[in-house]
Amino acid sequence: MACDEPAALSGIFTRQNSSSTNSLDFEPDADYKFVESLEERYKCAYCHLVLRNPHQTGCGHRFCQQCILALRELNAVPTCPVDKETIKMHEVFKDNCCKREVLNLHVFCKNFPDCNSKVILGRYQEHVQQCLFESMQCTNDGCRDQILRKDLKEHLSQHCKFREEMCQYCNTYVVLINIKNHEKNDCPDYPVPCLQNCSQIILKKEIEKHHAVCPEAEVDCPYKQYGCHVKVKRGKLAEHENSALREHMLQILDKNSRLEEQISDLYKSLECKEIKIQQLADAIKKCEKEFRQYTQLFGNNSNLMVSTQALASHLDKSARLESQVKQLIQMANQQQSKLDLRPLFDTIETVKQKIALMETYDQRLVVLEDQSSKHDLQINIHKAQLNKNEERFKLLEGTCYNGKLIWKITDYKMKKKEAVEGRVVSIASQPFYTSRCGYRLCARAYLNGDGSGKGTHISLYFVVMRGEFDSLLLWPFKQKVTLMLLDQSGKKNHIVEVFRADPNSSSFKRPDGEMNIATGCPRFVPHAVLENTKNTYIRDDTLFLKVVVDLTDLEEL
Repeated sequence: MACDEPAALSGIFTRQNSSSTNSLDFEPDADYKFVESLEERYKCAYCHLVLRNPHQTGCGHRFCQQCILALRELNAVPTCPVDKETIKMHEVFKDNCCKREVLNLHVFCKNFPDCNSKVILGRYQEHVQQCLFESMQCTNDGCRDQILRKDLKEHLSQHCKFREEMCQYCNTYVVLINIKNHEKNDCPDYPVPCLQNCSQIILKKEIEKHHAVCPEAEVDCPYKQYGCHVKVKRGKLAEHENSALREHMLQILDKNSRLEEQISDLYKSLECKEIKIQQLADAIKKCEKEFRQYTQLFGNNSNLMVSTQALASHLDKSARLESQVKQLIQMANQQQSKLDLRPLFDTIETVKQKIALMETYDQRLVVLEDQSSKHDLQINIHKAQLNKNEERFKLLEGTCYNGKLIWKITDYKMKKKEAVEGRVVSIASQPFYTSRCGYRLCARAYLNGDGSGKGTHISLYFVVMRGEFDSLLLWPFKQKVTLMLLDQSGKKNHIVEVFRADPNSSSFKRPDGEMNIATGCPRFVPHAVLENTKNTYIRDDTLFLKVVVDLTDLEEL
């Protein structure tokens, strides 16, 4: 089937009345004006519009592809709206002959009478896409103008407000409608006046650099840190420094005096702290001395009362020392908490867990990669099957049912070389039939010759193949067969060989296997004639062979 049909049709319509399909098509909903009145045979029996992808039913009426599907969806047992006959889907076939006729009907251009072109329906969309009188939207972003194709170039270059023009200052391209805004806000080379009224015109990109030296810009006095808060224009700064020199010196002296006082206060505070430290050191030494005395008194058991008083005194001091030790321990703990390594250990443990998780992911990734390889293998198998099916569909679509075969052989030089080298000695055509239920036939060619023609001629043979309806046909095959090499110059200087099937030959009996023994012309055409550059049997490395079976007196089932 044609590659542009829905996949759902492939299981419904299995027959067609012609091997030749037309790659042309048209939009179904357009209002076409036909040069001649549309005949009824070209109208759909359901929608009564011009047939699109026509299909013919068993009762002989034609429908659009979508209409025949609509009938099937409306009723489980669809009926023909013309004669009320039941539509049997296996009898519906794609009517390529009618499709070809419909696509070759002449219609006026939609832009008539401005455009007086008459085109075939199959080329209508192609014409509209090139028609000079077709209205189309301007291609510039933001522009919604509808312009005739013939005027589009002029519109884009001269009239469109959204065309790009070069900025006269920075030489960058800007949309015309935004160019004024660009110059004022974005253009770095746009000239602007200094904001400080210095009467100079500066490029926008240089304005900050200019402000750093502009003589009219107000700046702080360099002695602001010493107390001078005057703001003065940069051009008069030197004049201010000269006129306020005495005030500036007094401010500096005053600032220095305050700094000296602060330094003196700091020294005094430091001396006081040193004195307190010395007093504490003396107190500690005194405590140590008294403690030693207490130890001596207690050891000799003399003067118990004095010892008791001394002991009570030392217990008090010991309590104070213990309190100070606790404070020191508390401070030490606070310092230790600042250097606590527990968060670091927690972080290390977290990292270990993440590493273990990553290792698990690696293992899962290996499994997924293995599964992916298996899936790729399956996909390749399906692709190969699809390619085979596509080739089979092309073969079915190219099959003739009128006893005529036109065989196009491409890449002649390569195929002849393969024949000379013995790799591919012969090639066979696609099957063709004398009728839809007739004899199944094909042609076989030896490009380097066969038998008496080997090495000097092309040998062309006719082959009777086993078909589906052989049990209903008359045997042996008795028809006249014409073999032709077609002239591609248009002068019809074809090379023709004719023979009638010999009823006594095993080549024309009913086939027992896939095909009978081939019969024909081992010296059909010499290589010298075929490959002569003066002749036109080969063009673009392609030749055409034609086989015609005389259908006279042949009864059709």
